[in-house]
Amino acid sequence: MTEIISRSEQKRRLKRIEDTAAELADLTNNDLKVFPGSDEIKREILSIRELKGGARKRQIKHLAKIMRQDSLDAVYDFLQQRKGSQQKIIQLQHEAEHLRDAIINEAIADQDQCRQQQRDWEPGWPSPVIEATLRQYPGFDEEGARNAAHQYVRSRNRTYYKELFRIAKAALEQDEIRRRMA
Repeated sequence: MTEIISRSEQKRRLKRIEDTAAELADLTNNDLKVFPGSDEIKREILSIRELKGGARKRQIKHLAKIMRQDSLDAVYDFLQQRKGSQQKIIQLQHEAEHLRDAIINEAIADQDQCRQQQRDWEPGWPSPVIEATLRQYPGFDEEGARNAAHQYVRSRNRTYYKELFRIAKAALEQDEIRRRMA
C-alpha cells in the first residue's frame, strides 16, 4: 500500500517517537536489564541520564533517530508492561485515524471522478486502500467500511466518520491480539 503521508503527519510520528525516547531515558537500571532494545539504544539511554537541559533534549532526539531504524513494537510492549505506557494505544488510534482518512479521501476522489463522468457513485467503488487493508488485516469489515465511507461522503454526517474509525480500530486491535497470541 503506497500512501502519501503529509509533512504534518510525519512530524507527529517523529514527535511520538521522541516522547517514547524521553520515557526510555527515565528507565531504572533494573528496567534496562530486561529492556528488549539493542545495545546501542541501551548505551544511549545510559549516557542521557547524566545530562541536563538542552544537552539532554539533544541526546533524546538522537536516541529517537536511532530508534526509528528498528521496529518499535517490542519497545512499546515493554513500556506498556513496565510503566503502564499509553504509547502503544495512542499509536493504534493514530493508525486507525490515518486508515479512516485514507479511505475517505479515496472515496471523495472517486465520487468526484464519477461526478465528472456524469454517472452514479456506488458503495462498491474500486478501492486500492481497502484492498491493501484487507490483505494486511484479515478481520477488516470491508462491507461496513464501504457503507460508512459511502454514507459519509454523500451526507458529511459525522456519525459515519466515527463508524469508519471504529471499524478500522477494531481491525487493528484484532490484529494486535492475534500477533500477541502467536
